[in-house]
Amino acid sequence: MMICKNDLCSLLENSLCYVLDEKADGLKPSFVKAIKDDAQTYDAYISSLNSVKEILKEDLEFFLDSDPAATSIEEIKLAYPGFKAIAIYRISHALYNLGYKVQARYISEQAHSMTGIDIHPAAKISYPFFIDHGTGIVIGETSSIGKRCKIYQCVTLGALSLSNAKELRGVVRHPQVGNDVTLYAGASLLGPIHIGNNVTIGSNVFLTEDVSDNVKVIIGKPELIYKNK
Repeated sequence: MMICKNDLCSLLENSLCYVLDEKADGLKPSFVKAIKDDAQTYDAYISSLNSVKEILKEDLEFFLDSDPAATSIEEIKLAYPGFKAIAIYRISHALYNLGYKVQARYISEQAHSMTGIDIHPAAKISYPFFIDHGTGIVIGETSSIGKRCKIYQCVTLGALSLSNAKELRGVVRHPQVGNDVTLYAGASLLGPIHIGNNVTIGSNVFLTEDVSDNVKVIIGKPELIYKNK
């Protein structure tokens, strides 16, 4: 099936308006052009978007509670790249679950281009979810993230370097993160590791092993050398 980039961009734009309760003209035509004329699939997609609407309301409240710099819901919707990336992820995830994997991936790459945040549409991210700043975040295909998690810039939920990619398609190879977890800037979590509930991972931590509940993982303070000019 030929995929028209303009149709997919129109689908994304109208879907975003729909889930954010803004004016959305032509959602069905844009869906039909980008996917196919299938009433049952369209109804399933709309049902998914209705669920996304409710989820994003909780995401918005979590943003407002998590960032003292945020002054209003409207500011977050308009100006926060982390929220935009989450909204587009949730839309692309709905498409992915309906079997439109290429279309979902294209839409997710629009968010990547706009925000610098790379979330694979197959990743499983619960809600509410908070991304602050966001630039450089990578969340891989088989990643899983629980409720009330917070992620800061340059965090990677990635896979270890692999050479037998064909054999590992569909196999969990990314981190599985529990509830109430905070991942600070620059943390790299690699492989199918399990991160427990109520865990904090400090900045620049490189982690390839499991972490149990209620643990803080940090790097020791580096030696600082001060010299007179």
